[in-house]
Amino acid sequence: MPAMVGAIKINEVSGSAVFNIGDVYHIGPRSTSKTFAGAGSFNTGDNLQVNNGYSITHTVDPDIIDNSNIGNTG
Repeated sequence: MPAMVGAIKINEVSGSAVFNIGDVYHIGPRSTSKTFAGAGSFNTGDNLQVNNGYSITHTVDPDIIDNSNIGNTG
């Protein structure tokens, strides 16, 4: 089924990002990463008003492998 796309705004597409408009069969990541950030760190958009109280970000992670992209080489 065809996709109906309205107005879009693209600020940036980074090196390993995927940007698609319309129909797609399969999109898979070619890289993975882990990011730690506090409350309200990744809010995007125009005219934001963010009100955060006390925020703690725990960065201790004993896992060896969190994100695997095995099989996403296509």
